[in-house]
Amino acid sequence: MTRLLAIDTATEACSAALWQNGEVLCRYQVAPRGHTDLILPMVSELLAEGGLGLDQLDGLAFGRGPGSFTGVRITLGIAQGLAFGAGVPLLGISNLQALAQGAHRVTGCTRVLAAIDARMGEIYVGGFALEDGVMLATGEEQVTPPADFLAQPGDDRWQQGAGSGFVTYPELADRVEQLCRPVPFPEARDMLPAALRELAAGRTVTAAEARPVYLRDKVTWQKLPGRQ
Repeated sequence: MTRLLAIDTATEACSAALWQNGEVLCRYQVAPRGHTDLILPMVSELLAEGGLGLDQLDGLAFGRGPGSFTGVRITLGIAQGLAFGAGVPLLGISNLQALAQGAHRVTGCTRVLAAIDARMGEIYVGGFALEDGVMLATGEEQVTPPADFLAQPGDDRWQQGAGSGFVTYPELADRVEQLCRPVPFPEARDMLPAALRELAAGRTVTAAEARPVYLRDKVTWQKLPGRQ
């Protein structure tokens, strides 16, 4: 029996989910602030409801980003603390991938463009396609101004668009056939399919090895003088 916990605080939504051999328990709340106060009670409630202790988990998935710097750091710090104390391996899952998985769960679509409002006039964006029940990236995730993304050459329009990026920048809808409005933020339960895939393949990390993915951090570094 596989037991997997997932947590996420990388966006305005705070969520946790527990997988026990096909059964999913979840908690989800949109709260722009207070994630630190919300996430641990969610975890405690799920474990109690599932009759589990942390040390009985096979893995702990966390939203590795992209998202708000503070939100991603909260997720990572809590995941590391829980995993270190219980000796549980970690699995970092993309928040854009979780958005795409959520759109598939809600609509059944198989090709999704996921976009999160990155503030500062930019979006975090990535395309995903379904493979064996899991939404997998079709290219690299980006942080970019919406106008620059729309100027990039593209093939066919995506089936669905999901995420807060489409709310802040309605012009992004030109790249999709429909908007999946019920999925504005990533949810922990939608990290489970990718996490189960990674767990089965043995692609886990220890608490000390876990790293966030900010995207913007990388771009800023590249734009420094002499680092093109």
